[in-house]
Amino acid sequence: MAAPPTPPRPLRWVPSALYAAVLAGGLYYETLGEGSLRLAGTAGFVTCLLLLFALEAFERGRYSEHTPTRPAVLLLAARLGLYAAVSVFDEAGVSRALFVLVPFTAYFALGRKAALVASAGCLGLLLTGNVLWVPRWWATAEHISDLLMLGIGLVLAVSMAAVAVGEQEGRARLEHALRELSDSHERLADHAERVAELSTAKERNRLAREIHDSLGHHLTAIAVQLEKAEAFHDRDAEIARKAVGHAHWSAVRALDEVRHSVRALRDEGEPFSLSRALADLARHADGGRLKIVAQVSGDERGFCTGALTALYRAAQEGLTNAHRHGHATRVSVAVTFGGDGARLAVTDNGRGFPDGACEGYGLRGMRERVALLGGTVDIHSAPDAGTAVTVTLPRAVASPPEVQGTPGAPAKAVR
Repeated sequence: MAAPPTPPRPLRWVPSALYAAVLAGGLYYETLGEGSLRLAGTAGFVTCLLLLFALEAFERGRYSEHTPTRPAVLLLAARLGLYAAVSVFDEAGVSRALFVLVPFTAYFALGRKAALVASAGCLGLLLTGNVLWVPRWWATAEHISDLLMLGIGLVLAVSMAAVAVGEQEGRARLEHALRELSDSHERLADHAERVAELSTAKERNRLAREIHDSLGHHLTAIAVQLEKAEAFHDRDAEIARKAVGHAHWSAVRALDEVRHSVRALRDEGEPFSLSRALADLARHADGGRLKIVAQVSGDERGFCTGALTALYRAAQEGLTNAHRHGHATRVSVAVTFGGDGARLAVTDNGRGFPDGACEGYGLRGMRERVALLGGTVDIHSAPDAGTAVTVTLPRAVASPPEVQGTPGAPAKAVR
């Protein structure tokens, strides 16, 4: 956080006001008081005060906000010399009030310590003058009164300067804090907008994966089974009937998964069992020329719902690709749960694809889902050599919100 700016010098009107008071008091004493009119002395008195007015005007015009330290010291020395000159021409003694401006001005130019030193110096000069040139000054009420009044004036001048500087610095800090707060609010608003955009993008990607992995899989299965039923309608009515039944099961299952997803979004999801879900998936996908062998070993308890769902979706994607794109006749699905993590391997004897071939949305979604859980996906394939998909997930205690949404829990055992 940047330091607040130095506030402008306050109370610049005070010296000029005091000069005017001293000028009025001196002229009154010369014309109407007990003193006799002295043209030369009066002219010198007025000239020195006019020079002080000009000095104040010069500083305000040259340094509108802050007077640098070096010029401030030179101006203070010039004032001090003019104060002494005014006191020489002043018979009334009112010019002694000007010396309270020495610590007052020094406070703004050099700080508190300099102002205290200047106050002590002014008192010391008056006391030294009394000691050197005024016999028995301590027994004279006038000289004691002058000393006390100067001391009181110096204290008031330093106190006024301290209060003014403190008020100006406090105001400057407040304005600086308000600007910083406004800037922070703008940055926070920009950050919140960016977070909202990223959250929306993450949720959009998650929903896209869910739609592809659940509805997309079942709709593909329905299309394949209906094509099979149409192909065997005239040749083998039993196979056609089973194909229609599997298509019906996929439609019902798609509807169930939509309901499960809605319950999961409302935080009403039921516990998910990967072994039962894989058994149900394998039983209904098996048949015709495609044979599926599913095996689960180890205890899935202790793995978060997101990890189990990611393994199920990976198995779904592997089976769909093996049947639809690989034209495989045999698929093996093996899940192993261990103390450090879980491993899914889906292998088929399909026609495969060359390494480095462009992956479809399903495989990209699988990688994204697994990456959110800190896992890895390895895919090995070659033309006419089948495909092997291996998913490895570490054991986790919680499921990130991006991978929530269970596909349901059918109640059938793995065969």
